[in-house]
Amino acid sequence: MNVRPIVSMLVVTSVVLSAAASTVAQSPAKKKPLGKWTCEEFLAVDDQVKPRAVYWATAYAKGGKPEASILDIEGTEQVTVAVIEECKKVPKESFWQKVKGEWRKLEAKVKKSQ
Repeated sequence: MNVRPIVSMLVVTSVVLSAAASTVAQSPAKKKPLGKWTCEEFLAVDDQVKPRAVYWATAYAKGGKPEASILDIEGTEQVTVAVIEECKKVPKESFWQKVKGEWRKLEAKVKKSQ
């Protein structure tokens, strides 16, 4: 087994997560942990930051599992759009729960199409 692609993916994932965490941390209005954000707080961040927040939340949600080392950019883009739409409907609900719910929907859709 060639370990080089796995190591490369881990490095890329680490860089993306670090960038997302530092970008989110720089937002003065967002002093609480990302996992405790409401949809309203998520929607208030800059549009360029939204995908980074979803990347981070996804990796955090899958922490401790082998899938956590894989960054699914296409899936995350789909989930980001879905989370934005769902959060607009219910801004007081949990951003974290919306991310997890939208990933479950996407994974079910992928399994169904296989």
